[in-house]
Amino acid sequence: MKKTFDCVIIGGGIAGLQAAIQLGRYKHNVLVIDSGEGRSILCKSYHNILGYPDGISGTELRQKGRQQAKSLGVEFLSATATNVEKQDDYFVIDTESGKYEAKRLLLATGIIDNIPPFAELYPCLGISVYLCPDCDGYEVKNKKTIVIGNGKVGANMALTLTYWTKELVYVNHGGEAIDEEVQKKLVEQNIPVIDKKIKKVEADGSSLQGFTLDDGEFLEGEHGFIAFGGNIVKSELAKQLGVEILENNHIPVNGRTKMTNVENVWAAGDVVAHSEQVTIAMGDGSQAAIWIHKSLLN
Repeated sequence: MKKTFDCVIIGGGIAGLQAAIQLGRYKHNVLVIDSGEGRSILCKSYHNILGYPDGISGTELRQKGRQQAKSLGVEFLSATATNVEKQDDYFVIDTESGKYEAKRLLLATGIIDNIPPFAELYPCLGISVYLCPDCDGYEVKNKKTIVIGNGKVGANMALTLTYWTKELVYVNHGGEAIDEEVQKKLVEQNIPVIDKKIKKVEADGSSLQGFTLDDGEFLEGEHGFIAFGGNIVKSELAKQLGVEILENNHIPVNGRTKMTNVENVWAAGDVVAHSEQVTIAMGDGSQAAIWIHKSLLN
Protein backbone atom coordinates (compact mmCIF):
# COMPACT_ATOMS: atom_id res chain seq x y z
CA MET A 1 0.00 0.00 0.00
CA LYS A 2 1.35 3.40 -0.97
CA LYS A 3 0.86 6.64 0.95
CA THR A 4 -2.59 7.84 1.86
CA PHE A 5 -3.71 10.86 -0.15
CA ASP A 6 -6.06 13.53 1.08
CA CYS A 7 -7.96 13.08 -2.16
CA VAL A 8 -7.73 10.83 -5.18
CA ILE A 9 -9.33 12.16 -8.35
CA ILE A 10 -10.26 9.51 -10.90
CA GLY A 11 -10.25 11.15 -14.30
CA GLY A 12 -7.80 13.70 -15.68
CA GLY A 13 -10.18 15.57 -17.93
CA ILE A 14 -11.34 19.14 -17.49
CA ALA A 15 -13.36 18.63 -14.29
CA GLY A 16 -10.68 16.50 -12.66
CA LEU A 17 -7.91 18.94 -13.53
CA GLN A 18 -9.81 21.98 -12.29
CA ALA A 19 -10.47 20.20 -9.00
CA ALA A 20 -6.81 19.18 -8.77
CA ILE A 21 -5.67 22.78 -9.24
CA GLN A 22 -8.03 24.02 -6.52
CA LEU A 23 -7.03 21.27 -4.08
CA GLY A 24 -3.36 21.86 -4.87
CA ARG A 25 -3.81 25.51 -3.96
CA TYR A 26 -5.21 24.31 -0.64
CA LYS A 27 -1.93 22.38 -0.19
CA HIS A 28 -3.60 19.00 -0.01
CA ASN A 29 -1.90 15.76 -1.07
CA VAL A 30 -3.71 14.90 -4.28
CA LEU A 31 -3.37 12.09 -6.83
CA VAL A 32 -5.03 12.21 -10.24
CA ILE A 33 -5.47 8.80 -11.86
CA ASP A 34 -5.79 9.42 -15.58
CA SER A 35 -6.18 6.82 -18.33
CA GLY A 36 -5.36 9.45 -20.97
CA GLU A 37 -8.73 9.06 -22.64
CA GLY A 38 -11.97 11.02 -22.49
CA ARG A 39 -14.04 13.19 -24.82
CA SER A 40 -11.91 16.30 -24.22
CA ILE A 41 -9.00 14.51 -25.91
CA LEU A 42 -11.13 14.19 -29.05
CA CYS A 43 -12.11 17.85 -29.41
CA LYS A 44 -9.62 19.66 -31.63
CA SER A 45 -11.02 23.08 -30.77
CA TYR A 46 -13.34 24.47 -28.09
CA HIS A 47 -14.72 27.87 -29.09
CA ASN A 48 -16.97 28.72 -26.14
CA ILE A 49 -14.40 29.06 -23.34
CA LEU A 50 -13.66 32.42 -21.76
CA GLY A 51 -10.31 33.74 -22.95
CA TYR A 52 -10.01 31.54 -26.05
CA PRO A 53 -12.06 33.27 -28.77
CA ASP A 54 -10.04 31.52 -31.49
CA GLY A 55 -10.46 28.14 -29.83
CA ILE A 56 -8.27 25.74 -27.91
CA SER A 57 -8.00 21.99 -28.32
CA GLY A 58 -8.92 19.65 -25.51
CA THR A 59 -5.44 18.18 -25.59
CA GLU A 60 -3.79 21.57 -25.14
CA LEU A 61 -6.22 22.56 -22.40
CA ARG A 62 -5.48 19.33 -20.55
CA GLN A 63 -1.73 19.79 -20.97
CA LYS A 64 -1.94 23.30 -19.55
CA GLY A 65 -4.10 22.12 -16.66
CA ARG A 66 -1.79 19.23 -15.89
CA GLN A 67 1.26 21.48 -15.82
CA GLN A 68 -0.53 23.94 -13.57
CA ALA A 69 -1.61 21.21 -11.16
CA LYS A 70 1.88 19.69 -11.06
CA SER A 71 3.32 23.09 -10.16
CA LEU A 72 1.07 22.96 -7.08
CA GLY A 73 2.34 19.55 -5.99
CA VAL A 74 -0.44 17.42 -7.45
CA GLU A 75 0.72 13.94 -8.44
CA PHE A 76 -0.41 12.09 -11.56
CA LEU A 77 -0.66 8.40 -12.37
CA SER A 78 -1.18 7.22 -15.93
CA ALA A 79 -3.41 4.24 -15.28
CA THR A 80 -6.99 3.01 -15.24
CA ALA A 81 -8.85 2.63 -11.95
CA THR A 82 -10.45 -0.83 -12.07
CA ASN A 83 -11.99 -1.14 -8.62
CA VAL A 84 -12.84 1.11 -5.68
CA GLU A 85 -13.98 0.12 -2.21
CA LYS A 86 -14.42 1.69 1.20
CA GLN A 87 -12.24 0.29 3.98
CA ASP A 88 -12.85 1.83 7.38
CA ASP A 89 -12.36 5.60 6.90
CA TYR A 90 -10.48 5.31 3.60
CA PHE A 91 -11.07 4.47 -0.01
CA VAL A 92 -8.84 1.92 -1.73
CA ILE A 93 -8.44 2.30 -5.48
CA ASP A 94 -7.08 -0.57 -7.56
CA THR A 95 -5.15 0.13 -10.76
CA GLU A 96 -2.83 -1.94 -12.94
CA SER A 97 0.00 -0.05 -11.20
CA GLY A 98 -1.07 -1.02 -7.68
CA LYS A 99 -3.38 0.12 -4.91
CA TYR A 100 -3.84 3.70 -3.68
CA GLU A 101 -5.54 4.95 -0.53
CA ALA A 102 -7.50 8.17 -0.11
CA LYS A 103 -9.43 10.02 2.57
CA ARG A 104 -11.69 11.58 -0.06
CA LEU A 105 -12.66 10.51 -3.57
CA LEU A 106 -13.68 12.56 -6.59
CA LEU A 107 -15.12 10.75 -9.60
CA ALA A 108 -14.53 12.73 -12.79
CA THR A 109 -14.77 9.79 -15.15
CA GLY A 110 -16.83 11.44 -17.89
CA ILE A 111 -18.56 9.79 -20.83
CA ILE A 112 -17.60 8.13 -24.10
CA ASP A 113 -19.32 9.48 -27.21
CA ASN A 114 -20.80 7.10 -29.75
CA ILE A 115 -18.87 8.07 -32.86
CA PRO A 116 -18.98 5.87 -35.97
CA PRO A 117 -15.63 4.20 -36.73
CA PHE A 118 -14.44 6.41 -39.57
CA ALA A 119 -10.84 7.46 -38.93
CA GLU A 120 -11.28 10.57 -41.06
CA LEU A 121 -13.84 11.99 -38.63
CA TYR A 122 -11.51 12.36 -35.66
CA PRO A 123 -9.24 15.16 -36.97
CA CYS A 124 -12.43 17.10 -37.81
CA LEU A 125 -13.98 17.01 -34.35
CA GLY A 126 -14.48 20.50 -32.99
CA ILE A 127 -13.29 22.10 -36.23
CA SER A 128 -15.68 21.01 -38.98
CA VAL A 129 -17.61 18.16 -37.36
CA TYR A 130 -19.37 18.63 -34.04
CA LEU A 131 -21.22 16.73 -31.33
CA CYS A 132 -22.91 19.34 -29.16
CA PRO A 133 -25.28 22.02 -30.52
CA ASP A 134 -24.96 24.09 -27.34
CA CYS A 135 -21.18 24.15 -27.75
CA ASP A 136 -20.90 24.45 -31.50
CA GLY A 137 -24.23 25.30 -33.10
CA TYR A 138 -22.83 28.79 -33.59
CA GLU A 139 -20.07 27.36 -35.80
CA VAL A 140 -22.60 26.32 -38.49
CA LYS A 141 -24.57 29.57 -38.49
CA ASN A 142 -26.16 29.98 -41.95
CA LYS A 143 -23.99 27.18 -43.36
CA LYS A 144 -24.90 23.93 -45.07
CA THR A 145 -24.65 21.20 -42.46
CA ILE A 146 -24.93 17.44 -42.79
CA VAL A 147 -26.20 15.61 -39.74
CA ILE A 148 -25.24 11.95 -39.54
CA GLY A 149 -26.95 9.81 -36.97
CA ASN A 150 -29.46 7.15 -36.15
CA GLY A 151 -33.22 7.38 -36.28
CA LYS A 152 -35.00 9.82 -34.01
CA VAL A 153 -31.81 10.92 -32.20
CA GLY A 154 -30.21 12.24 -35.37
CA ALA A 155 -33.49 13.69 -36.58
CA ASN A 156 -33.91 15.68 -33.37
CA MET A 157 -30.35 16.97 -33.73
CA ALA A 158 -31.20 18.26 -37.20
CA LEU A 159 -34.32 19.94 -35.84
CA THR A 160 -32.34 21.52 -33.01
CA LEU A 161 -29.86 22.98 -35.49
CA THR A 162 -32.60 24.86 -37.35
CA TYR A 163 -32.00 27.61 -34.76
CA TRP A 164 -28.64 28.18 -36.46
CA THR A 165 -29.12 27.19 -40.08
CA LYS A 166 -31.84 26.19 -42.51
CA GLU A 167 -29.43 24.39 -44.86
CA LEU A 168 -29.63 20.94 -43.31
CA VAL A 169 -29.49 17.38 -44.57
CA TYR A 170 -29.94 14.31 -42.38
CA VAL A 171 -28.23 11.02 -43.22
CA ASN A 172 -29.86 8.25 -41.22
CA HIS A 173 -26.75 6.08 -41.23
CA GLY A 174 -27.97 3.97 -38.29
CA GLY A 175 -31.18 3.08 -40.12
CA GLU A 176 -33.63 3.17 -37.23
CA ALA A 177 -37.15 4.28 -38.09
CA ILE A 178 -38.21 7.86 -37.38
CA ASP A 179 -41.66 8.20 -35.86
CA GLU A 180 -44.39 9.98 -37.76
CA GLU A 181 -44.47 13.08 -35.56
CA VAL A 182 -40.75 13.74 -36.00
CA GLN A 183 -40.97 12.97 -39.72
CA LYS A 184 -43.64 15.66 -40.00
CA LYS A 185 -41.39 18.22 -38.28
CA LEU A 186 -38.54 17.39 -40.65
CA VAL A 187 -40.82 17.99 -43.63
CA GLU A 188 -42.03 21.28 -42.15
CA GLN A 189 -38.41 22.43 -41.79
CA ASN A 190 -37.51 21.24 -45.33
CA ILE A 191 -34.86 18.86 -44.01
CA PRO A 192 -34.31 16.00 -46.46
CA VAL A 193 -33.69 12.57 -44.93
CA ILE A 194 -31.32 10.19 -46.68
CA ASP A 195 -31.84 6.61 -45.52
CA LYS A 196 -28.49 5.27 -46.66
CA LYS A 197 -25.31 4.17 -44.96
CA ILE A 198 -22.09 6.14 -45.22
CA LYS A 199 -19.36 4.26 -47.02
CA LYS A 200 -16.58 6.79 -46.54
CA VAL A 201 -15.96 10.14 -44.86
CA GLU A 202 -14.23 12.53 -47.24
CA ALA A 203 -11.96 15.00 -45.46
CA ASP A 204 -8.75 16.91 -45.98
CA GLY A 205 -7.16 16.76 -42.55
CA SER A 206 -9.51 18.65 -40.23
CA SER A 207 -11.67 19.99 -43.09
CA LEU A 208 -14.75 17.95 -43.90
CA GLN A 209 -15.52 17.67 -47.60
CA GLY A 210 -18.53 15.38 -47.52
CA PHE A 211 -19.69 11.79 -47.37
CA THR A 212 -19.68 9.00 -49.93
CA LEU A 213 -22.78 6.88 -49.43
CA ASP A 214 -23.02 3.14 -49.88
CA ASP A 215 -24.57 3.48 -53.35
CA GLY A 216 -21.69 5.68 -54.54
CA GLU A 217 -23.52 9.00 -54.20
CA PHE A 218 -21.31 11.84 -52.95
CA LEU A 219 -22.92 14.25 -50.53
CA GLU A 220 -20.86 17.43 -50.44
CA GLY A 221 -20.63 19.48 -47.26
CA GLU A 222 -18.03 21.30 -45.19
CA HIS A 223 -19.80 21.05 -41.82
CA GLY A 224 -21.28 18.10 -39.98
CA PHE A 225 -22.91 17.04 -36.73
CA ILE A 226 -22.93 13.56 -35.20
CA ALA A 227 -25.95 12.24 -33.28
CA PHE A 228 -26.24 8.49 -32.74
CA GLY A 229 -27.20 8.33 -29.08
CA GLY A 230 -25.92 5.50 -26.94
CA ASN A 231 -23.10 7.43 -25.26
CA ILE A 232 -21.46 5.47 -22.44
CA VAL A 233 -21.55 7.14 -19.03
CA LYS A 234 -18.51 6.05 -17.05
CA SER A 235 -20.23 5.47 -13.71
CA GLU A 236 -19.13 1.87 -13.06
CA LEU A 237 -16.84 2.83 -10.17
CA ALA A 238 -19.62 4.85 -8.57
CA LYS A 239 -21.87 1.79 -8.65
CA GLN A 240 -19.21 -0.21 -6.79
CA LEU A 241 -19.44 2.27 -3.93
CA GLY A 242 -23.23 2.31 -3.79
CA VAL A 243 -23.51 5.79 -5.27
CA GLU A 244 -26.99 6.63 -6.53
CA ILE A 245 -27.19 6.31 -10.32
CA LEU A 246 -29.99 7.64 -12.51
CA GLU A 247 -31.68 5.60 -15.23
CA ASN A 248 -29.41 7.23 -17.82
CA ASN A 249 -26.36 6.19 -15.72
CA HIS A 250 -25.47 9.76 -14.75
CA ILE A 251 -24.76 10.59 -11.11
CA PRO A 252 -26.98 13.02 -9.18
CA VAL A 253 -25.05 15.21 -6.75
CA ASN A 254 -25.82 17.82 -4.12
CA GLY A 255 -26.31 21.07 -5.99
CA ARG A 256 -24.21 23.04 -3.53
CA THR A 257 -21.41 20.66 -2.59
CA LYS A 258 -21.28 18.24 -5.58
CA MET A 259 -21.09 15.34 -3.11
CA THR A 260 -22.92 12.13 -4.00
CA ASN A 261 -25.26 10.30 -1.65
CA VAL A 262 -22.21 8.40 -0.32
CA GLU A 263 -20.27 10.36 2.28
CA ASN A 264 -16.86 11.62 1.14
CA VAL A 265 -17.48 10.65 -2.48
CA TRP A 266 -17.86 13.54 -4.92
CA ALA A 267 -18.57 13.60 -8.65
CA ALA A 268 -17.87 16.28 -11.23
CA GLY A 269 -17.96 16.77 -14.97
CA ASP A 270 -19.94 14.93 -17.62
CA VAL A 271 -20.53 11.86 -15.45
CA VAL A 272 -22.85 14.12 -13.41
CA ALA A 273 -26.37 14.88 -14.55
CA HIS A 274 -25.94 18.26 -16.25
CA SER A 275 -25.51 19.95 -19.63
CA GLU A 276 -22.19 18.29 -20.49
CA GLN A 277 -20.32 21.54 -21.16
CA VAL A 278 -16.59 21.97 -20.66
CA THR A 279 -17.17 25.24 -18.80
CA ILE A 280 -19.68 23.57 -16.49
CA ALA A 281 -17.18 20.77 -15.88
CA MET A 282 -14.67 23.39 -14.74
CA GLY A 283 -17.17 24.86 -12.31
CA ASP A 284 -18.09 21.39 -11.05
CA GLY A 285 -14.45 20.61 -10.38
CA SER A 286 -13.85 23.83 -8.45
CA GLN A 287 -17.02 23.52 -6.42
CA ALA A 288 -16.34 19.91 -5.51
CA ALA A 289 -12.77 20.79 -4.48
CA ILE A 290 -13.96 23.58 -2.19
CA TRP A 291 -16.22 21.19 -0.30
CA ILE A 292 -13.66 18.41 -0.26
CA HIS A 293 -11.33 20.93 1.41
CA LYS A 294 -14.00 21.89 3.94
CA SER A 295 -14.59 18.23 4.80
CA LEU A 296 -10.86 17.63 5.30
CA LEU A 297 -10.69 20.58 7.70
CA ASN A 298 -13.43 18.98 9.76
